[in-house]
Amino acid sequence: MQFGVFTVGDVTVDPTTGREPTEHERIKAMVAIALKAEEVGLDVFATGEHHNPPFVPSSPTTMLGYIAARTERLLMSTATTLITTNDPVKIAEDYAMLQHLSGGRVDLMMGRGNTGPVYPWFGKDIRAGIPLAIENYDLLRRLWREDVVDWKGKYRTPLQSFTATPRPLDGVPPFVWHGSIRSPEIAEQAAYYGDGFFANHIFWPKEHTQRMVGLYRERYAHYGHGSADQAIVGLGGQVFMRRNSQDAVREFRPYFDNAPVYGHGPSLEEFTRETPLTVGSPQQVIDRTLGFREYVGDYQRQLFLIDHAGLPLKTVLEQLDLLGEEVVPVLRKEFAALRPAHVPDAPTHASLVTAAGGGTDSTVHAVDDVTGRAPEGATR
Repeated sequence: MQFGVFTVGDVTVDPTTGREPTEHERIKAMVAIALKAEEVGLDVFATGEHHNPPFVPSSPTTMLGYIAARTERLLMSTATTLITTNDPVKIAEDYAMLQHLSGGRVDLMMGRGNTGPVYPWFGKDIRAGIPLAIENYDLLRRLWREDVVDWKGKYRTPLQSFTATPRPLDGVPPFVWHGSIRSPEIAEQAAYYGDGFFANHIFWPKEHTQRMVGLYRERYAHYGHGSADQAIVGLGGQVFMRRNSQDAVREFRPYFDNAPVYGHGPSLEEFTRETPLTVGSPQQVIDRTLGFREYVGDYQRQLFLIDHAGLPLKTVLEQLDLLGEEVVPVLRKEFAALRPAHVPDAPTHASLVTAAGGGTDSTVHAVDDVTGRAPEGATR
């Protein structure tokens, strides 16, 4: 099972000091969080994708490529790659390039984002959100799996004899998760392709997450990818910890009360009771997280949101220390002991290459337009 953190990259005023970080400070803080995640033994760092204030991560591959160069083991992912408003050709090429640069330490999560105006900013119609997600992803899969693509759809210009470069590392595309908070169509899409399904799991009651994951598992089995309990599931989560639970509640309350997303609404106590948000001691986080398995089954990835709502970097790094030293080691042991042998581990590039029967040189050489032959010495 993989454990890690994800960030949405918000630039938010610290309500305890009144200070707002600059965009530069926030970007550098996100990098520091990723480096710390590897240092404390976590598996995954994931960044969101946004194209509007108060968020800064508009170019996930730029940030992840930089982090890849400064880490050795960390798996880089996205908390959202906007499959609806990004061109599938650009996604195919950008993430294949990141695959090569990182040595395969990358996967990505497809999503539609949470900002409606992003659609017209990129020339799209929000009313076509679901159809765009379906059509664009179908094309993306072909671009990664077929050397030469002829394609025609509804929402972009046709492709004729097009080859996306570079080709995926070892001939194996990055693993894809489909992320959704509320859309059953996305759970269906993930199940149809046998991809992973990531339930955001930070705002809604557990019953909602249970229904979404249950639908995905049922349809995964329907499409013949394996039994329902072998479906690849990831969960989000929000935590804030101090060794003393009363200290955690007291320190986090002003951040919760003023957070742009849920501030000035339900109380902290109501929110922690009705959603997976956990504010307390490391043991409380362990107990709550282990409880997720009771309603979603065995799953492969758990990501925590720990750097939102204006929390200063120093505090976030302290949260990572607690995760790495006290929480994740226990969760690894307990989840491993509970998981049946037939339930798969989280996918990695190495496991995908093995499943494909080994890696291949996926280089595609240019063909002479007149002779139809590749340059002398070029091989496939």
